Amino acid sequence: MALGNRFARELPELAVAWRAEEPPEPRLLVLDEDLAVDLGLDPDWLRTDDGLRLLVGTGAPDDATPVAQAYAGHQFGMYNPRLGDGRALLLGELVSDGGRRYDLHLKGSGRTPFARGGDGLAVVGPMLREYVVSRAMHALGIPTTRSLAVVATGRPVRREGLLPGAVLARVASSHLRVGSFQYARATGDLGLLRRLADHAVARHHPGAAAAERPYLALFEAVLAAQATLVARWMLVGFIHGVMNTDNMTISGETIDYGPCAFLEAFDPTTFFSSIDHGGRYAYGNQPAVAQWNLARLAEALLPLIDGDQERAIELATAALDGFPRLYGAAWSAGMRAKLGLPDGLDDTVAAALVDEFLALLRASRVDHTSIYRALAGTARGDTDTARTHFVDVAAFDGWVSRWRALEPDPDAMDRVNPVYIPRNHLVEEALDAATRGDLAPLELLVAAVSAPFDERPGMERYAEPAPPEFGFYQTFCGT
Repeated sequence: MALGNRFARELPELAVAWRAEEPPEPRLLVLDEDLAVDLGLDPDWLRTDDGLRLLVGTGAPDDATPVAQAYAGHQFGMYNPRLGDGRALLLGELVSDGGRRYDLHLKGSGRTPFARGGDGLAVVGPMLREYVVSRAMHALGIPTTRSLAVVATGRPVRREGLLPGAVLARVASSHLRVGSFQYARATGDLGLLRRLADHAVARHHPGAAAAERPYLALFEAVLAAQATLVARWMLVGFIHGVMNTDNMTISGETIDYGPCAFLEAFDPTTFFSSIDHGGRYAYGNQPAVAQWNLARLAEALLPLIDGDQERAIELATAALDGFPRLYGAAWSAGMRAKLGLPDGLDDTVAAALVDEFLALLRASRVDHTSIYRALAGTARGDTDTARTHFVDVAAFDGWVSRWRALEPDPDAMDRVNPVYIPRNHLVEEALDAATRGDLAPLELLVAAVSAPFDERPGMERYAEPAPPEFGFYQTFCGT
């Protein structure tokens, strides 16, 4: 197996050669076999001792160049000039059978020079959370980093108590972030910034190279990718939880499933992260935060956009101002699909229908996922199931009457509205069991969310909201 080192070769200023720590007793917990095959890796070999050594980073090929990546970032609005992979390593790049290049990256592989006092380790629960949620996001058709495997290390890790340690192996189109560009800009080395931008263009947005202003075109491409990505998050009720600039990719893939969760009762002010004290990254704030993060990318790229700073600011601002339109178009199209609205429907009519429906959801705290499948049943003639979700039944009936007059397509609705998401109580149940050594609940949950649109007998509990006794819910980043 070959692992390329293009990032390390082209951008050595952003890479520190490093080695993973040797785990005392590595043991495979989960493996995405389909992903392994797509990457040209043999799942059976990955289960061998040599395969496990690759998955924890101690058995990388001799010609590989594992590195910890340097980046900066705004964390909850506060700038930190030196973050980087404190507990992670880029082992190298794989080329899939289809010719696509992917990073093979580890989390929890030990301290690096960027650890900032941390232990560099990870524990079973948060690494399996990333495995479950990234599997679900991929199945939902949302661009995402993907989890290849989680390996228990046999090393206890101190968090709120002693917990079993683990390493996550994940793949991505790359791990370039807004924070990568912030770091390069902060060095004052314009040549480094240009090489980083050229690397990003070649790897993710090659069409920008032919533009009159290639670096402005790069920014516009990232902006468009992120506008679409965040719209897709909003449509399925995904709450990232820690939308710092170091957690926004240049590729437009979702990255870093730390304190993430899924919306249940519809309320735009919902947030779950224990470290988000002011709700900065609440569900309804995510589009505005994405635009704010992209403004930081624009600031980093200004010297490349135009030699005249005032002109560069003018061009970047004009591009940035297009974010609400791009986001709004992607979200509106998604909502029309979720409601099964016909093509050609007047935009004003559709927008009013959507806004009224969301207001009804919020007023009655309706479950954001199950209501759309129930609504498809309404379109098929089931007049009762959806009505039971609403306190103001008369208002809902009035809305349904206007909606049904448009002849919504329930089959089209079922193709875009999932039955199964990683519901928070089920995720916690599965992670608690896995931490105790029982992987069966996790395997059942993964089976459900890996085919989210296919309703299956015997899996009813995976489609149900959390029971009342689940109560107040918080998520934690695991560091």
